[in-house]
Amino acid sequence: MAKIHMILQGKGGVGKSLIATLLAQYKINAGQQPLCIDTDPVNATFHGFERLNVKRLHILENEEINPRNFDTLVELIAPATDDVIIDNGASSFVPLSHYLNSNQVPSLLQELGHELVIHTVITGSQALTDTLNGFAQLATQFTQETTFIVWLNPYWGAIESEGKSFEQMKAYTANKSRVSAIIHIPTLKKETYGRDLADMLQARLTFAEALANPALTIMTRQRLTIIKNQLFAQMDSAAVL
Repeated sequence: MAKIHMILQGKGGVGKSLIATLLAQYKINAGQQPLCIDTDPVNATFHGFERLNVKRLHILENEEINPRNFDTLVELIAPATDDVIIDNGASSFVPLSHYLNSNQVPSLLQELGHELVIHTVITGSQALTDTLNGFAQLATQFTQETTFIVWLNPYWGAIESEGKSFEQMKAYTANKSRVSAIIHIPTLKKETYGRDLADMLQARLTFAEALANPALTIMTRQRLTIIKNQLFAQMDSAAVL
């Protein structure tokens, strides 16, 4: 049975592609060979990581999304024996979510022996409300065959509202039973850890590539190792992965 990991969130620029790359690297680090797919019609960031061998699925026709092109996605997923990781853009969030539910894809995947795991992102500051609403919308729309993992990304600001953490907010408490794991992306100092990670992502490098690059300083590689270990340790604890 393959697990189909799909990253969905209606807000752009919150770290969906980062999560896709982390999942792919985690699977590869564990000796797996995940099938990686990028469906983002605008910013195919995931596809840019050559080491991850990401397939790009084109869903635009005459500058509009043709939902029927998602049929190709199902055809790619169906015969999979290894896990599948799918990055989806904000602009195709609504069409893909509607396609998956209206065509009863979660139950179809279950019949095929697969499990759908939806990863969504919550971030802080002005994007907090939008990402909370996106999560609540997904949890309401998708049937019980679907498992959820929530990633908390503090890049845009602390994830809190009126003194409440995410775990105390209504969006979570109302849907707690649907969430199998919460992964906290660490708050990174911009001058050191944050810059090192940003430079690595900008160059479309994986942790393995960066850590093997002698052109990077010893301390840059040390900080990247710490980030990787912190994230992978949390992913180890998420049994659904």
